[in-house]
Amino acid sequence: MAVGQLKVYHHESPVHLESGETLPSVDIAYHTYGNYDPGRNNVIWVCHAFTANSDVTDWWKGLVGEGRFYNPDDHFIVCANKIGSCYGSTGPLSTNPRNGKPWFHSFPELTIRDLVNTHELLRKHLQIETIHTVLGGSTGGHQALEWAIMNPGIHEHLVCIANHAKASPWSIAFSQSQRLAIMADQTWNDNHPDAGGRGLVAARSIALLSYRNYETYLKTQSDTDNNKISGFRAMSYQDYQGHKLVKRFNAFSYMRLLNALDSHNIGRNRGTIDTVLASVRARTLVIGISSDLLFPVREQLFMTERIPGATFSGIESLYGHDGFLIETDSIAAAIGRFYKR
Repeated sequence: MAVGQLKVYHHESPVHLESGETLPSVDIAYHTYGNYDPGRNNVIWVCHAFTANSDVTDWWKGLVGEGRFYNPDDHFIVCANKIGSCYGSTGPLSTNPRNGKPWFHSFPELTIRDLVNTHELLRKHLQIETIHTVLGGSTGGHQALEWAIMNPGIHEHLVCIANHAKASPWSIAFSQSQRLAIMADQTWNDNHPDAGGRGLVAARSIALLSYRNYETYLKTQSDTDNNKISGFRAMSYQDYQGHKLVKRFNAFSYMRLLNALDSHNIGRNRGTIDTVLASVRARTLVIGISSDLLFPVREQLFMTERIPGATFSGIESLYGHDGFLIETDSIAAAIGRFYKR
């Protein structure tokens, strides 16, 4: 078995973005696991979620890795870090080759389609003709769906987990609250890697409320001391999660990827969403998490009803939207049933 390793593909040519702006060149950080076997069509391409990275065996270890459902002994697994992020791919803290300085606030706006275009560049670099399965959860699901629409015929199977076809007013409102938190930080306008850090702590705290739900916090963050008047467990949990993110992420990347998340709309410049979903050619599984407040199950059912031959699987979970990261046994079982049909 080949061990997963971080690699970087440097694409020397300009990359044109949906906004009309251009990146002079891009670095795409990615991990591969296992060995590519074109004759077996054994490629599993994972699109990662919001602040994750390309090491899918680290953050989705229940689903991908040695002895797991997607095992490198059987599959050639690829996961590419999104541009705009901060784990090796070109992002706001990268050097702008036009002036030799970090991009910071001048880094161009991105859309989900821009992210997918760089996956396509990497696919061609790796000389992969067909992909057995493209899958992702949350914004990873957005990318997987967009890719199946933008390049029909490349993917045999499409697995979308806890995502939707178009950003909803509800999800955009959560994003805007996070943006407001970052912009309220007096350091946000600075051109410095740590700019907006305190605002990012607050933004992550807001995001967590959309990733979990009332029942999650009731079970995991309740206090047993009935005499408390301050220092509640839920408070320290929010603080901890915010500061934990700041240690590994930055506000510039966070803002650009929030904006990309809100840009998600498969119907943009194509026609009705119904018509676009009907054009999907990959054999499709859509998975919804029962307690997901951010992307509720009704949105996955909407997709399932409009993608030809699509299958829906509902996953019961206490953990809301984050269930796509936690309920890996149930997700693996659902994908296994889907393959067998």
